[in-house]
Amino acid sequence: MNSYGYVRVSSLDQNEDRQMIAMQEKDVPEKNIYADKQSGKDFERPQYKKLIRRLKPGDLLYILSIDRLGRNYEEIQRQWRILTKELGVDICVIDMPLLDTRNGKDLMGTFIADLVLQILSFVAQNERENIRKRQAEGIAAAKLKGVRFGRPEIVPPENFGAIIASWEAHRIPFSEAIRQCGMSEATFYRRLREYRTRSTK
Repeated sequence: MNSYGYVRVSSLDQNEDRQMIAMQEKDVPEKNIYADKQSGKDFERPQYKKLIRRLKPGDLLYILSIDRLGRNYEEIQRQWRILTKELGVDICVIDMPLLDTRNGKDLMGTFIADLVLQILSFVAQNERENIRKRQAEGIAAAKLKGVRFGRPEIVPPENFGAIIASWEAHRIPFSEAIRQCGMSEATFYRRLREYRTRSTK
């Protein structure tokens, strides 16, 4: 029997150190710890896939919390079923001792573990959705107060019209025009279109 650890860090949750310390406390060999770093949009998890291919019946997999297995209720349930039923692997959820498949191999123990799993995976998904909702509400409230997000808007210099005239008359090259404006090429052309639109009104 070999012991393994799986660590996953997402954009919403950056506790890789805590997860790694938990694996070390369980004496999981460093070579048997698989870690994925991903954004909220990307759930490919290449290291998890490598881990799945390496696991054998009777092996033990440690994860710190149940939401490391998936990003939603259905995914957590599916991965738990694959690991325990199809691969025959034991799982120990460090933050939730009730979710340790080495304990309670009888029918009642299995029933309790499955019940706890369903509750916790639902709670994990619900908490993530609440975090996203609070983030969206915070951004909306900040925008109402006039807080700007993203890069600050680049305002054309007061002599923007003169710079354009010099560039169009070939008195200065394009590179000098955007340098004097302090803009990128794309921003210069965008401001140029706005300038011409205003001039024709």
